[in-house]
Parts: sequence; C-alpha cells; structure tokens
Amino acid sequence: MDDLLPLDGRTAVVTGAGNGLGRAESLALARAGARLVLNDLPGDAVQAVAAEIRDDGGEAVVSAGDVSEWATGQELLASALGAYGRLDILVNNAGVLRDRMIFTMSAEEWDLVIRVHLRGHFVTTRLATAHWRDASKRAGAPVYARIVNTSSEAFLLGSPGQPNYAAAKAGIAALTITTARSCGRYGVRANVICPRARTSMTADLMGGPPDGAVDPLAPGHVAPLVVYLASPAAAGINGEVFVVHGGVAAVLAPPRIRAVFMAADHGSADGMWTLESVRRALDPVFTAVPPEIGFTCEDTLALATETIGFAAPGAGSAGHAAEGAAADGPASQGTGAGG
Repeated sequence: MDDLLPLDGRTAVVTGAGNGLGRAESLALARAGARLVLNDLPGDAVQAVAAEIRDDGGEAVVSAGDVSEWATGQELLASALGAYGRLDILVNNAGVLRDRMIFTMSAEEWDLVIRVHLRGHFVTTRLATAHWRDASKRAGAPVYARIVNTSSEAFLLGSPGQPNYAAAKAGIAALTITTARSCGRYGVRANVICPRARTSMTADLMGGPPDGAVDPLAPGHVAPLVVYLASPAAAGINGEVFVVHGGVAAVLAPPRIRAVFMAADHGSADGMWTLESVRRALDPVFTAVPPEIGFTCEDTLALATETIGFAAPGAGSAGHAAEGAAADGPASQGTGAGG
C-alpha cells in the first residue's frame, strides 16, 4: 500500500487494463488504496490483473467489453456503483494500432482506430461526467472526480505511418481540454498523458528491454504520474498535457502564434485580404524547398534517447512510427476493447 498519496475509499475505472500501461496503472492505483473496475476485451488477461490485485489485498472487479460501445460504458459505471457505491477516477487507456501510410490506409483501418481510441475515450468520459455533474448538483458543491486520458507524441510529431492513430490522439487531447473547461466547476480534474512504454503493442517497434539494467520504457515508470493525477494532491492540475517515460515528465505549453500578417501592411487598399496581398505577405516567409513541416513539436525528442522511429532533432528525418505508439497497451482492443 502506497501511503504517500492515499486513495483509500476511492473507486477507479481503468480501460485497457489487461496488459501494458493499463495493467501497470491498475496495479499502482490498487497499491495506493483505490478499488478497481477493470475493463478490457473478455479474456484471461484482464481477469489475471484482477486476481493479482485481490491476491495483494486489494479490491477489483472486471467489466469486460468493447469500450467504444455505449452499453459497455454504461456497464462500467453500473459496475463501479454496484460494487463500491461510487466512481471517483477514470483512466482511459484502451487502444489499438493499424499502421499504414495515408495513401494506402483502408476506411476500415481508419474507422477502427478512431472508434477504439477517440470514441472509447468519449463514451466513458461522457457517462462519468454526467454522473459527477448530477452528484455535484445534488450536493450543492464540487465532487471528487479525476480523469486521466492517454494521448501520444504521435500527434505532436505527425507520425507519417500512423494518420489514424495520430488523429485519434490529437482528438483525445482536445477532448481532455474541453472536459477540463466544461466540467471543472463540478470538481472534475481532467488531464492527459503522452507516455512512452514498452508494451505488447509496441514490441515490434521497440524490441526487448536492455539486459542487466533498469528498462527506462517499462510501463511501471508511467504509473506513478497517473496515480498522482488521480489523487487529492492533483486538485490544482486541470487541462494539462504531460509527456512521461522512465524518469522524465514534461508539461507541454499550449500552441502559440508564430507570426501575424496584416493585409493592410501588404498592399491591400481596404485592409482586407486579396490574392496579391496574401502573396506579398507569405512569399518572403515560406522560402524553404522542400518546405519544413511547421506545426510539430519535436522538443520532446530531446528528453530521452529511447525514441521510437524518430531521430532526435538534428539527427535525421522522421521515420515511420512515433513514440506515441507506446502509449497504449496491447492491440486486443482492435476487436473491441484493448489496452
């Protein structure tokens, strides 16, 4: 039991809990005193995590199913209320990969990844926030409510071979910020992590752990931040995006305006844009051939040497996959509810 950040009496729902990050987060939350509702596709993996928690003296029930299905979300909430009488923490981690270049990706590959990642986050968030809003109104005061979502550096870097995954992870970040803004008054604290971790979903990408040394990409290194964000100590943290792996955690700054162009400064008689004034404004600025990709964040690549598919700044061009592929657990959710 972790006495530093006690979660005694709190109930947490974790999706994608059968393997990888979801498993590590579930075990860490249980050690901090939380009672768990574990979600993944039906199978032995998620049942084994529940048994491990119970064997260690904790409490855990399983509510299996496809997290992108509305009925599964309803069952998760009902399981939390039925087993423990409350819901306090939601950790969304379920995911799947179907990597392919944009010009060869099928509609089915696009839809599957968007559905599991983005719709899966939406379903659980929608039902949990409605529950907390109603509870706050009944109490006449904010309630205890924590959401930790899982995004990825893939959306920061524009991972070339993961257009579906990067788009879903960008949407999850936006969903988190919107939730933080709209539900903070009810006590909800919603934050999102972009983790790197060596899981079954990233095994082909990352290879095995180093011999005879601490594995900096072990999923367990991400779990302490998740527990902290779920704890009372994180009451002052809302709408933040974290990159986390090994012994590193970074908080991202919001996007900033890089340049402002005024039509009046570029030959427009009435101060409104014309084709010629646009040309005069932009031609002197965007001169690189071929052009650089402007809206990316490569700052996170310098945080560690354990990059996945991308070279550190100055070391070469971007590769096929992104660090963010490490964000989720196994690809089992691809058929319904993975981690």
